[in-house]
Amino acid sequence: MSASVNSQIRLRLYRSLHTQPRHLFFCFLNPVFSLLFVFFLSPSFLRYPPSPVFPVVSVMVLSAANWHLLSRSAAWGQLLLRNGSVYTPASGFQEEEIREKLLAFPGGSVDLVKQESGIAVLTVNHPARMNAFSGSMMVELEERVSQLEGWMEGKGLIVQGAAGTFCSGSDLTAVRAISNPQDGVRMCMFMQNALTRLLRLPLFSVALVEGRALGGGAELTTACDFRLMAPGSVIQFVHKHMGLVPGWGGATRLVRIVGSQNALRMLGGALKVDPEMGLRIGLADGVLEGSQAGEESGACALLEAKQWLGRYTEGPAPVIRAIKAVVQSGRELPLEVSLRAERDVFGSLWGGPVNLQALVSKAKHK
Repeated sequence: MSASVNSQIRLRLYRSLHTQPRHLFFCFLNPVFSLLFVFFLSPSFLRYPPSPVFPVVSVMVLSAANWHLLSRSAAWGQLLLRNGSVYTPASGFQEEEIREKLLAFPGGSVDLVKQESGIAVLTVNHPARMNAFSGSMMVELEERVSQLEGWMEGKGLIVQGAAGTFCSGSDLTAVRAISNPQDGVRMCMFMQNALTRLLRLPLFSVALVEGRALGGGAELTTACDFRLMAPGSVIQFVHKHMGLVPGWGGATRLVRIVGSQNALRMLGGALKVDPEMGLRIGLADGVLEGSQAGEESGACALLEAKQWLGRYTEGPAPVIRAIKAVVQSGRELPLEVSLRAERDVFGSLWGGPVNLQALVSKAKHK
Protein backbone atom coordinates (compact mmCIF):
# COMPACT_ATOMS: atom_id res chain seq x y z
CA MET A 1 0.00 0.00 0.00
CA SER A 2 1.44 3.37 -0.96
CA ALA A 3 1.76 6.29 1.41
CA SER A 4 -1.36 7.93 -0.02
CA VAL A 5 -3.65 4.91 0.08
CA ASN A 6 -5.68 6.14 3.04
CA SER A 7 -6.46 9.44 1.33
CA GLN A 8 -7.21 7.64 -1.94
CA ILE A 9 -9.69 5.39 -0.17
CA ARG A 10 -11.38 8.38 1.43
CA LEU A 11 -11.61 10.14 -1.94
CA ARG A 12 -13.03 7.09 -3.74
CA LEU A 13 -15.58 6.59 -1.01
CA TYR A 14 -16.62 10.24 -1.12
CA ARG A 15 -17.01 10.15 -4.89
CA SER A 16 -18.98 6.91 -4.82
CA LEU A 17 -21.49 8.48 -2.46
CA HIS A 18 -22.08 11.31 -4.92
CA THR A 19 -22.12 9.26 -8.13
CA GLN A 20 -24.49 6.41 -7.30
CA PRO A 21 -27.30 6.79 -9.89
CA ARG A 22 -29.67 4.59 -7.94
CA HIS A 23 -29.52 6.97 -4.96
CA LEU A 24 -30.76 9.80 -7.16
CA PHE A 25 -33.29 7.54 -8.88
CA PHE A 26 -34.94 6.38 -5.65
CA CYS A 27 -34.74 9.85 -4.21
CA PHE A 28 -37.46 10.92 -6.66
CA LEU A 29 -39.16 7.56 -7.21
CA ASN A 30 -40.07 6.98 -3.57
CA PRO A 31 -42.40 10.02 -3.35
CA VAL A 32 -44.14 8.86 -6.55
CA PHE A 33 -44.88 5.44 -5.02
CA SER A 34 -46.04 7.15 -1.85
CA LEU A 35 -48.50 9.32 -3.75
CA LEU A 36 -49.86 6.30 -5.64
CA PHE A 37 -50.45 4.63 -2.29
CA VAL A 38 -52.28 7.73 -1.00
CA PHE A 39 -54.64 8.02 -3.96
CA PHE A 40 -55.35 4.38 -4.77
CA LEU A 41 -55.03 2.43 -1.52
CA SER A 42 -56.27 4.77 1.18
CA PRO A 43 -60.08 4.63 1.62
CA SER A 44 -60.21 7.83 3.60
CA PHE A 45 -58.64 9.77 0.76
CA LEU A 46 -61.01 8.15 -1.76
CA ARG A 47 -63.96 9.23 0.35
CA TYR A 48 -62.61 12.72 0.96
CA PRO A 49 -60.43 13.78 -1.97
CA PRO A 50 -57.53 15.94 -0.83
CA SER A 51 -56.83 19.48 -1.87
CA PRO A 52 -54.70 19.87 -5.03
CA VAL A 53 -52.04 21.33 -2.79
CA PHE A 54 -51.62 18.05 -0.92
CA PRO A 55 -49.74 16.15 -3.66
CA VAL A 56 -47.27 18.99 -4.02
CA VAL A 57 -46.65 19.17 -0.29
CA SER A 58 -46.30 15.39 -0.13
CA VAL A 59 -43.70 15.36 -2.87
CA MET A 60 -41.77 18.13 -1.17
CA VAL A 61 -41.79 16.44 2.24
CA LEU A 62 -40.96 12.97 1.00
CA SER A 63 -38.28 14.25 -1.35
CA ALA A 64 -36.74 16.20 1.49
CA ALA A 65 -36.68 13.06 3.63
CA ASN A 66 -34.97 11.10 0.89
CA TRP A 67 -32.48 13.87 0.24
CA HIS A 68 -31.74 13.87 3.96
CA LEU A 69 -30.86 10.18 3.81
CA LEU A 70 -28.70 10.75 0.75
CA SER A 71 -26.90 13.70 2.28
CA ARG A 72 -26.39 11.72 5.48
CA SER A 73 -24.57 9.02 3.52
CA ALA A 74 -22.53 11.69 1.75
CA ALA A 75 -21.64 13.14 5.14
CA TRP A 76 -19.86 9.89 6.01
CA GLY A 77 -17.63 10.40 2.98
CA GLN A 78 -16.97 13.97 3.98
CA LEU A 79 -16.11 12.81 7.49
CA LEU A 80 -13.45 10.46 6.16
CA LEU A 81 -11.98 13.27 4.08
CA ARG A 82 -11.40 15.41 7.17
CA ASN A 83 -8.52 13.31 8.52
CA GLY A 84 -10.82 11.85 11.16
CA SER A 85 -11.82 15.13 12.83
CA VAL A 86 -15.35 15.53 14.12
CA TYR A 87 -15.39 19.34 14.19
CA THR A 88 -13.98 21.66 11.51
CA PRO A 89 -14.13 25.38 10.71
CA ALA A 90 -17.04 24.55 8.40
CA SER A 91 -19.01 23.46 11.47
CA GLY A 92 -18.07 26.64 13.34
CA PHE A 93 -15.14 25.22 15.31
CA GLN A 94 -12.26 27.68 15.64
CA GLU A 95 -9.38 25.42 16.66
CA GLU A 96 -6.69 28.11 16.79
CA GLU A 97 -8.70 30.16 19.27
CA ILE A 98 -8.97 27.40 21.87
CA ARG A 99 -5.43 26.23 21.12
CA GLU A 100 -4.07 29.63 22.18
CA LYS A 101 -6.06 29.54 25.41
CA LEU A 102 -4.87 26.03 26.23
CA LEU A 103 -1.22 26.97 25.64
CA ALA A 104 -1.55 29.57 28.39
CA PHE A 105 -1.54 26.71 30.92
CA PRO A 106 1.81 24.89 30.58
CA GLY A 107 3.15 21.91 32.45
CA GLY A 108 4.11 18.33 31.67
CA SER A 109 4.50 16.85 28.21
CA VAL A 110 3.19 14.21 25.85
CA ASP A 111 6.18 12.24 24.59
CA LEU A 112 6.29 10.11 21.46
CA VAL A 113 8.91 7.51 20.56
CA LYS A 114 8.67 5.71 17.21
CA GLN A 115 10.56 2.44 17.03
CA GLU A 116 11.96 0.58 14.04
CA SER A 117 9.68 -2.34 14.88
CA GLY A 118 6.73 -0.20 13.80
CA ILE A 119 5.49 0.17 17.38
CA ALA A 120 5.31 3.67 18.86
CA VAL A 121 5.02 4.58 22.55
CA LEU A 122 3.01 7.65 23.58
CA THR A 123 3.63 8.72 27.19
CA VAL A 124 1.48 11.13 29.18
CA ASN A 125 4.18 12.73 31.32
CA HIS A 126 3.13 14.93 34.22
CA PRO A 127 3.95 12.95 37.40
CA ALA A 128 3.57 15.95 39.72
CA ARG A 129 -0.16 15.98 38.88
CA MET A 130 -0.70 12.23 38.44
CA ASN A 131 -0.23 12.76 34.70
CA ALA A 132 -3.19 15.12 34.48
CA PHE A 133 -3.47 16.98 31.17
CA SER A 134 -2.43 20.62 31.36
CA GLY A 135 -3.60 22.92 28.58
CA SER A 136 -0.30 22.65 26.72
CA MET A 137 -0.41 18.85 27.00
CA MET A 138 -3.80 18.79 25.26
CA VAL A 139 -2.22 20.69 22.38
CA GLU A 140 0.79 18.36 22.39
CA LEU A 141 -1.51 15.33 22.24
CA GLU A 142 -3.11 16.69 19.07
CA GLU A 143 0.32 17.35 17.58
CA ARG A 144 1.52 13.82 18.39
CA VAL A 145 -1.58 12.37 16.73
CA SER A 146 -0.77 14.42 13.63
CA GLN A 147 2.74 12.97 13.61
CA LEU A 148 1.36 9.44 13.88
CA GLU A 149 -1.07 10.09 11.03
CA GLY A 150 1.92 10.72 8.79
CA TRP A 151 3.99 7.75 10.01
CA MET A 152 3.55 5.33 7.13
CA GLU A 153 5.85 2.67 8.60
CA GLY A 154 3.79 2.40 11.79
CA LYS A 155 1.78 -0.66 12.80
CA GLY A 156 1.02 -0.27 16.49
CA LEU A 157 0.81 2.23 19.33
CA ILE A 158 1.09 1.87 23.11
CA VAL A 159 -0.36 4.69 25.23
CA GLN A 160 0.96 4.84 28.79
CA GLY A 161 1.44 7.19 31.72
CA ALA A 162 4.75 8.11 33.33
CA ALA A 163 5.93 7.03 36.78
CA GLY A 164 3.61 4.07 37.26
CA THR A 165 0.21 5.68 36.85
CA PHE A 166 -1.87 6.26 33.74
CA CYS A 167 -3.65 9.63 33.79
CA SER A 168 -5.93 11.54 36.16
CA GLY A 169 -7.77 13.57 33.52
CA SER A 170 -7.56 17.35 33.32
CA ASP A 171 -5.29 19.54 35.39
CA LEU A 172 -7.68 21.48 37.65
CA THR A 173 -5.59 24.65 37.23
CA ALA A 174 -6.59 24.86 33.58
CA VAL A 175 -10.13 23.68 34.27
CA ARG A 176 -10.79 26.46 36.77
CA ALA A 177 -9.38 29.09 34.41
CA ILE A 178 -11.65 28.09 31.51
CA SER A 179 -14.74 27.34 33.56
CA ASN A 180 -17.11 29.42 31.41
CA PRO A 181 -19.41 27.26 29.26
CA GLN A 182 -18.19 28.60 25.91
CA ASP A 183 -14.53 27.78 26.51
CA GLY A 184 -15.47 24.51 28.18
CA VAL A 185 -17.33 23.37 25.08
CA ARG A 186 -14.44 24.45 22.83
CA MET A 187 -12.00 22.46 24.95
CA CYS A 188 -14.39 19.51 24.77
CA MET A 189 -14.50 19.77 20.97
CA PHE A 190 -10.72 20.04 20.74
CA MET A 191 -10.20 16.89 22.81
CA GLN A 192 -12.96 15.01 21.02
CA ASN A 193 -11.18 15.75 17.76
CA ALA A 194 -7.80 14.62 19.12
CA LEU A 195 -9.08 11.39 20.66
CA THR A 196 -11.28 10.50 17.69
CA ARG A 197 -8.30 10.90 15.40
CA LEU A 198 -6.26 8.79 17.83
CA LEU A 199 -8.81 5.97 17.61
CA ARG A 200 -8.96 6.26 13.80
CA LEU A 201 -5.20 5.96 13.33
CA PRO A 202 -4.27 3.09 10.99
CA LEU A 203 -2.42 1.53 13.93
CA PHE A 204 -3.41 -1.16 16.42
CA SER A 205 -3.50 0.83 19.67
CA VAL A 206 -3.44 -0.36 23.27
CA ALA A 207 -3.75 1.58 26.52
CA LEU A 208 -1.27 0.28 29.09
CA VAL A 209 -3.07 1.04 32.35
CA GLU A 210 -0.91 1.13 35.47
CA GLY A 211 -2.04 2.81 38.67
CA ARG A 212 -5.14 4.90 38.11
CA ALA A 213 -6.97 6.09 34.99
CA LEU A 214 -9.43 8.68 36.30
CA GLY A 215 -11.90 10.98 34.55
CA GLY A 216 -10.33 12.11 31.30
CA GLY A 217 -7.71 9.39 31.80
CA ALA A 218 -10.49 6.79 31.71
CA GLU A 219 -11.76 8.45 28.54
CA LEU A 220 -8.29 8.22 27.02
CA THR A 221 -8.28 4.44 27.51
CA THR A 222 -11.44 4.17 25.40
CA ALA A 223 -9.71 5.95 22.51
CA CYS A 224 -7.50 2.89 22.06
CA ASP A 225 -8.44 -0.39 20.37
CA PHE A 226 -7.37 -2.45 23.40
CA ARG A 227 -6.75 -1.98 27.12
CA LEU A 228 -4.20 -3.93 29.19
CA MET A 229 -4.44 -3.50 32.97
CA ALA A 230 -1.66 -4.05 35.49
CA PRO A 231 -2.44 -5.71 38.83
CA GLY A 232 -3.87 -3.15 41.25
CA SER A 233 -4.80 -0.70 38.50
CA VAL A 234 -8.18 1.05 38.34
CA ILE A 235 -10.22 2.68 35.59
CA GLN A 236 -12.81 5.06 37.02
CA PHE A 237 -15.12 7.59 35.37
CA VAL A 238 -15.28 10.11 38.24
CA HIS A 239 -17.12 12.81 36.28
CA LYS A 240 -20.25 12.43 38.42
CA HIS A 241 -18.30 13.60 41.47
CA MET A 242 -17.30 16.74 39.54
CA GLY A 243 -20.89 17.51 38.54
CA LEU A 244 -20.16 16.54 34.94
CA VAL A 245 -20.47 13.82 32.34
CA PRO A 246 -17.60 12.71 30.08
CA GLY A 247 -16.89 15.35 27.45
CA TRP A 248 -13.96 13.94 25.49
CA GLY A 249 -16.08 11.29 23.76
CA GLY A 250 -15.53 8.74 26.52
CA ALA A 251 -19.20 7.98 27.18
CA THR A 252 -19.95 7.35 23.50
CA ARG A 253 -16.97 5.05 23.12
CA LEU A 254 -17.64 3.32 26.46
CA VAL A 255 -21.14 2.31 25.36
CA ARG A 256 -19.69 0.71 22.24
CA ILE A 257 -17.11 -1.18 24.27
CA VAL A 258 -19.10 -2.49 27.25
CA GLY A 259 -22.74 -1.88 26.27
CA SER A 260 -25.23 0.64 27.59
CA GLN A 261 -26.07 -1.14 30.87
CA ASN A 262 -22.48 -1.51 31.98
CA ALA A 263 -21.81 2.08 30.88
CA LEU A 264 -24.72 3.31 33.00
CA ARG A 265 -23.38 1.43 36.01
CA MET A 266 -19.85 2.73 35.51
CA LEU A 267 -20.89 6.35 35.00
CA GLY A 268 -23.80 6.44 37.47
CA GLY A 269 -21.89 4.64 40.21
CA ALA A 270 -18.46 6.07 39.40
CA LEU A 271 -17.36 2.45 39.74
CA LYS A 272 -13.74 1.57 40.33
CA VAL A 273 -13.08 -1.01 37.63
CA ASP A 274 -10.24 -3.32 38.63
CA PRO A 275 -8.64 -5.84 36.24
CA GLU A 276 -11.03 -8.63 37.23
CA MET A 277 -14.13 -6.54 36.61
CA GLY A 278 -12.55 -5.07 33.48
CA LEU A 279 -12.16 -8.54 31.98
CA ARG A 280 -15.67 -9.52 33.00
CA ILE A 281 -17.43 -6.60 31.33
CA GLY A 282 -15.13 -6.43 28.30
CA LEU A 283 -13.34 -3.19 29.16
CA ALA A 284 -9.97 -4.92 29.65
CA ASP A 285 -8.43 -7.18 27.03
CA GLY A 286 -5.75 -8.61 29.26
CA VAL A 287 -4.06 -8.39 32.65
CA LEU A 288 -0.30 -8.03 33.00
CA GLU A 289 1.72 -10.34 35.25
CA GLY A 290 3.24 -7.54 37.32
CA SER A 291 5.85 -9.59 39.13
CA GLN A 292 8.38 -6.73 39.47
CA ALA A 293 8.34 -3.64 41.68
CA GLY A 294 9.35 0.00 41.29
CA GLU A 295 10.92 1.22 38.05
CA GLU A 296 11.51 -2.33 36.92
CA SER A 297 7.77 -2.88 37.06
CA GLY A 298 7.14 -0.10 34.51
CA ALA A 299 9.81 -1.40 32.15
CA CYS A 300 8.47 -4.95 32.42
CA ALA A 301 4.91 -3.77 31.86
CA LEU A 302 5.92 -1.93 28.70
CA LEU A 303 7.85 -4.95 27.43
CA GLU A 304 4.88 -7.21 28.16
CA ALA A 305 2.56 -4.80 26.34
CA LYS A 306 4.88 -4.79 23.31
CA GLN A 307 4.91 -8.57 23.24
CA TRP A 308 1.12 -8.71 23.57
CA LEU A 309 0.62 -6.18 20.78
CA GLY A 310 3.23 -7.90 18.62
CA ARG A 311 0.93 -10.92 18.23
CA TYR A 312 -1.39 -8.79 16.14
CA THR A 313 1.05 -6.45 14.39
CA GLU A 314 3.51 -9.01 13.07
CA GLY A 315 3.75 -8.70 9.30
CA PRO A 316 4.11 -6.01 6.62
CA ALA A 317 2.92 -2.55 7.64
CA PRO A 318 0.62 -2.09 4.60
CA VAL A 319 -1.38 -5.19 5.54
CA ILE A 320 -1.61 -4.35 9.26
CA ARG A 321 -2.72 -0.80 8.48
CA ALA A 322 -5.26 -2.10 5.97
CA ILE A 323 -6.72 -4.47 8.59
CA LYS A 324 -7.22 -1.54 10.97
CA ALA A 325 -8.79 0.49 8.16
CA VAL A 326 -11.46 -2.11 7.30
CA VAL A 327 -12.27 -2.76 10.97
CA GLN A 328 -12.57 0.96 11.64
CA SER A 329 -14.93 1.31 8.67
CA GLY A 330 -17.06 -1.55 9.95
CA ARG A 331 -17.07 0.01 13.41
CA GLU A 332 -18.28 3.43 12.30
CA LEU A 333 -19.86 3.40 8.85
CA PRO A 334 -23.26 2.22 7.56
CA LEU A 335 -23.14 -1.24 5.96
CA GLU A 336 -23.11 -0.27 2.28
CA VAL A 337 -20.58 2.49 2.80
CA SER A 338 -18.34 0.19 4.83
CA LEU A 339 -18.53 -2.48 2.14
CA ARG A 340 -17.33 0.00 -0.50
CA ALA A 341 -14.52 1.10 1.80
CA GLU A 342 -13.51 -2.54 2.30
CA ARG A 343 -13.56 -3.04 -1.46
CA ASP A 344 -11.20 -0.09 -1.95
CA VAL A 345 -8.79 -1.28 0.74
CA PHE A 346 -8.83 -4.78 -0.78
CA GLY A 347 -8.14 -3.32 -4.22
CA SER A 348 -5.19 -1.34 -2.90
CA LEU A 349 -3.51 -4.58 -1.77
CA TRP A 350 -4.54 -7.04 -4.49
CA GLY A 351 -1.65 -7.67 -6.88
CA GLY A 352 0.72 -5.57 -4.79
CA PRO A 353 4.23 -6.62 -3.74
CA VAL A 354 3.13 -8.17 -0.45
CA ASN A 355 0.27 -10.08 -2.05
CA LEU A 356 2.44 -11.39 -4.91
CA GLN A 357 5.19 -12.46 -2.54
CA ALA A 358 2.64 -14.32 -0.39
CA LEU A 359 1.32 -16.13 -3.47
CA VAL A 360 4.80 -17.25 -4.44
CA SER A 361 5.60 -18.52 -0.93
CA LYS A 362 2.12 -20.09 -0.51
CA ALA A 363 1.78 -18.33 2.82
CA LYS A 364 -1.92 -19.31 3.05
CA HIS A 365 -1.02 -22.90 3.90
CA LYS A 366 1.53 -22.12 6.63
